Amino acid sequence: MTTAPFAITSTTIVTGDHAGTVLPDHTIVVGDSGLIEAVGPTTSVVVAPEYARVDGTGKFVAPGLINAHAHLFSDGKPLSPILTNKKLEGPVSKFFHSPIGTVIAKRRTRTNVETQLHSGVTTIRSLGDVAYEVAAVRDEITAGKCPGPRVLASGPLLAVSGGHGAPVIALVSDNPWDARKNVRINLRNGVDVIKIAATGGVTDARTIGEAGRPQMTEEEMTAICDEAHRAGLVVAAHAESLAGVKAALRAGVDTIEHGSEMDNEIIDLFGDNPRALHGRSALVPTLMAALPLVKLDRADTGITPIVAANAEIVLDRIISAVHAAQKNGIRMGMGTDSSVTYVTHYNTWREIDYVIRYAGLSPATAFHAATGANAAILGIDDVTGSVSVGKSADLVLVDANPLDDLRTFTNPNMVVMAGTRIERPGVQRFDDLDAQLDSF
Repeated sequence: MTTAPFAITSTTIVTGDHAGTVLPDHTIVVGDSGLIEAVGPTTSVVVAPEYARVDGTGKFVAPGLINAHAHLFSDGKPLSPILTNKKLEGPVSKFFHSPIGTVIAKRRTRTNVETQLHSGVTTIRSLGDVAYEVAAVRDEITAGKCPGPRVLASGPLLAVSGGHGAPVIALVSDNPWDARKNVRINLRNGVDVIKIAATGGVTDARTIGEAGRPQMTEEEMTAICDEAHRAGLVVAAHAESLAGVKAALRAGVDTIEHGSEMDNEIIDLFGDNPRALHGRSALVPTLMAALPLVKLDRADTGITPIVAANAEIVLDRIISAVHAAQKNGIRMGMGTDSSVTYVTHYNTWREIDYVIRYAGLSPATAFHAATGANAAILGIDDVTGSVSVGKSADLVLVDANPLDDLRTFTNPNMVVMAGTRIERPGVQRFDDLDAQLDSF
């Protein structure tokens, strides 16, 4: 890694804006503060002689990707049946929360955030951690003790008894005051965001239709949102049904994760939500969490017929949510749900590809969701999300225009995180999983 001030010269900038603007023959100057000092046509940008030069001729620079929905406790290989066995959830939870489990979770987190960084992801929002290992790694990255992207950590998500994510990656409550108490516990442990399991999910479903079934009450979620918003934190809600999404939005959640079909009340609440932190809410769809489970043979994925059926139900709902958001001007970001089955930490580009091919977004809209739109949704657009003067130099140098070929992110030439250059990024790949994902 290199931290000296530098300039990327004579390159093409893929801005990541709504229109898909591309700026040929531009130069980007990055100071030793890690901020972008100048951006403009190469003929008009002066580069000081002491600045290193990176020749960008024939290459493309894009803003660093932002993954707004990540987990960091696993690598994306099919989850072991042990982890989803109802009879073993107590011992599994006990192990992961033991001293050795904490060490393992933290080590995995370090590895996985570095993998995402090397694949072009410069900001990660975790949404469901074993404990506070992601917050600890975030602090180590900030202190310069280990490499990594910008991390927004949630700590354990908030669930009800028997709810999605409980007990392994959740704090459990069954009334509004205990739900509020769990927010306070997470705040005390230094989290950046609060995550709610408003409905059932796919991976731990026990019956067909459980994914999306409302679990947390509107009153409980309202208490959570009130407590989190008083501290200035955004609240994300796992919600996969019309009823679940509606209750979460009424309660004031700021982002709906996954999503579902929408009615007029939901559409109105996305655009004008008086309980939300900033008066409006956004959608973060995650096709990667369900699409492989639907497209691939169960003999390969290892999932049960119940999980497969729930994945199909949820996938249809997520695609419906994307269509409704596009039609009604609802803010939309991008997240992968990394760590769950078939969602590796180096394949973020696939989520962008999926919303283009399976949900009908234009390449410009999909790429904007993963850059500038995500930055705005997470409240960090003054820091990152575009190649702009004064913003953090979070950049990816690639061989092709991502709007034409997203696979260019499989082998970036260089990743820049807050001005620090990773000049030969590389990741450990799972060739068998990639071959299966390439089949559809």
